[in-house]
Amino acid sequence: MNPSLPDIAFFHELANAAAKETLPRFRSAEDLAVSTKPKEGFRFDPVTEADRSAERVMRELIGRRYPAHSIMGEEYGTSGEGPYQWVLDPVDGTRPFLCGLPVWGTLIGLQYEGRAVMGMMSQPHTGERFWSDGTRAWASGPHAVAPLVTRKNIALDQAVLHTTSPEPIARHPAICFAALTEKTLMTRYGGECYAMAMLAAGRIDICVEFALQPYDIVALIPVIEQAGGVVTTLEGGRAEQGGAVVATGCPQLHQQVLAVLNGR
Repeated sequence: MNPSLPDIAFFHELANAAAKETLPRFRSAEDLAVSTKPKEGFRFDPVTEADRSAERVMRELIGRRYPAHSIMGEEYGTSGEGPYQWVLDPVDGTRPFLCGLPVWGTLIGLQYEGRAVMGMMSQPHTGERFWSDGTRAWASGPHAVAPLVTRKNIALDQAVLHTTSPEPIARHPAICFAALTEKTLMTRYGGECYAMAMLAAGRIDICVEFALQPYDIVALIPVIEQAGGVVTTLEGGRAEQGGAVVATGCPQLHQQVLAVLNGR
């Protein structure tokens, strides 16, 4: 059964509402009420009032427009049930948010029967958005709207590799990340969700993340897939539940990357 999907205009409405909460707090002198929450492998996993308030306003809008839909959010958990589920990360990249670096974003995803079908990453400071409408992927900025297309037919030794932080590498020795760095052109760190958007835009070829939650990846899966890329778990399965996740620009490169990471 093909789902009846919302209009992408509602995703922009959600992103606009979230931006009214996050942007005034970014690089501001306001007390962000920073606290930390438990996260395996990290002694500091920040959450701020920007995270909490942005999720609240998005939940309110979804509840009014789609009261029968379920919502999963990083800050307030899961509510409701049914085949449609919104998956929200109000500030993906709270660490760079606190550091004043504009590589954080608001992630808005929609699943139907457990499969990610639409998504958006909004970066209000740069005025950019990256989204999938259920068929194609798009990017908008201050000057234009254009389709997103991943880079194809790139040799592994010419590929650009990204992971958000080097910290998890030592905690996951079974994932042969060092071997992958030796086989690729260069490795960069610190891009958070913005790096996934740049993969969809054909600027990065491989993104590897070691321990994602569903709200970290659901919104980005359809953006990458509908731009021509591939997103799976390390084992090659669907990535909606998170865990160790690999994204690449094309199927051929993806199989090579999985083989290296799995030590084959």
